[in-house]
Amino acid sequence: MSLLKVEGLSKFYDRETKVLRDVDFEVKAGEFLSIIGPSGAGKSTLLRCMNRLVEINEGKVIFNGLDVGAMKKKELRKLRTNIGMIFQHYNLVPRLTVIENVLHGRFGYKSMIQGVLGRFTEQEKEQAFFLLEKLGILEHAYKRCDQLSGGQQQRVGICRALIQEPKLILCDEPIASLDPNSSKVIMDYLKSISTEMGITCIVNLHQVEVAKEYASRIIGLKKGEIVFDGPSKLLYGEQIENIYGIESRELITV
Repeated sequence: MSLLKVEGLSKFYDRETKVLRDVDFEVKAGEFLSIIGPSGAGKSTLLRCMNRLVEINEGKVIFNGLDVGAMKKKELRKLRTNIGMIFQHYNLVPRLTVIENVLHGRFGYKSMIQGVLGRFTEQEKEQAFFLLEKLGILEHAYKRCDQLSGGQQQRVGICRALIQEPKLILCDEPIASLDPNSSKVIMDYLKSISTEMGITCIVNLHQVEVAKEYASRIIGLKKGEIVFDGPSKLLYGEQIENIYGIESRELITV
């Protein structure tokens, strides 16, 4: 059964410049999907249409049977508890501690007063510590986030997404700012989240070889259109050259 359906999705900021053009695809529960494509292809915009961080101009996004584009503010807030998001630049509050940043992932379940006062249950706190331990950063729980390395901060971001108890996690270039060793750690954790916890992951990536290694399925975007959608093992040089417009051997070494 499909967890997510994108039907005829188009996004434009003016009538002459379409960022996305008539995009169609479905994602099954538990899939690990990577979206690749050059800068400006529309990858980040596509992710942000899925949880309506940007408005949809044409077409539909159906998540868990619900029309995302038709939702009112209260419905949308509830929807976003089921869709975690991991950002390229972490999107943490630097002056707050690691544990405080993780618990921010529970804000979608709180009233405004509870959120402002930071009222979290003991169960929520226990879960936050459990996730920090699972991702190997429990010892940093009371450090400010700006004291951590990039890879550690990204793991905090993953914990914050997981504490929402999401059905889907959207990852927007989660390793673009990281060194190769930290990138491998992050991708290994994301893969284990998908395989062990059954959470659907959609990951935007620049690195073709990383997408081929971790994703079971790849979507290639070019100028806002899908030009490849299939198993990662079927993404060959010809398709890569079509997506990026360059020799595939140049890209594989990036």
